[in-house]
Amino acid sequence: MRDTGFHPFKGRVSRHFGETLSPDAPYLSYFDIRLMKEDIDTLKNDWLTDNSISFWEEYLEREYLNQYKNAHIVLLRPSMSFMLMQTPDPLTLKEALPNFSRTTHIFLPINDCRNPSIAEGGSHWSLLLVSVLDGVAFHYDSLNPANRNEAGLAARKIGQLLGRQLQFVDLTDSPQQENSSDCGVFVCIQMRHLLLRKLLMAHAKEQISMSMGGKSVDAAQGRKEMLRIIEGFRKEGERRRSSSASPSQNHKHSSQKPSRSPPRIE
Repeated sequence: MRDTGFHPFKGRVSRHFGETLSPDAPYLSYFDIRLMKEDIDTLKNDWLTDNSISFWEEYLEREYLNQYKNAHIVLLRPSMSFMLMQTPDPLTLKEALPNFSRTTHIFLPINDCRNPSIAEGGSHWSLLLVSVLDGVAFHYDSLNPANRNEAGLAARKIGQLLGRQLQFVDLTDSPQQENSSDCGVFVCIQMRHLLLRKLLMAHAKEQISMSMGGKSVDAAQGRKEMLRIIEGFRKEGERRRSSSASPSQNHKHSSQKPSRSPPRIE
């Protein structure tokens, strides 16, 4: 259902308005993900939050993966990947996780946080791609071998869920970051490349290389692109909210403060 709150500026100052929001203010509601201003701030030049990576996965699913009706690929959210790694018996999570019975591939963002009581904990992201078809878990680490142990643990846990032992392959030729904060961006950009350029483009039973060797990742451009996508959805959400408000609602709310609910896409 659309939010019928009135935006008095009709998007004309949205770019500057966003800059005045507090870090805990909602910024964009995109299907099942609600981005906060803090997520946007960190996306500009800091370590990506769980929420930012969750948004990217939701975006890839909604805008691309859903167009391939015969694809059975799961983009597991960071919170579920972390829960899987922290749970002694992963079989107890079966009801909370997607049904993997027909799944061919699973993407898992890997975080090195080991304390479940710390929100947004950890200091490094990497990416694990499980090929259920081949029984192989490929690990892409932009600070190799920083997350090798964590990724190996996740591979063992997901293997227990799948009822088979997975071969763990740490791809040491993965693109490497040049600072301490771009790891999450590397995860997002590599996830998109592997999904769109490799898995979804492959023909049935075609053998493809899952290596990212020789592939460069421009983290600065990646950040800008992700921000452009978010701002585009925010602007569209504002337009929908404004157009859905009746003239009487516009007059009624013209002297009131803007709605605290964020622009919504659903």
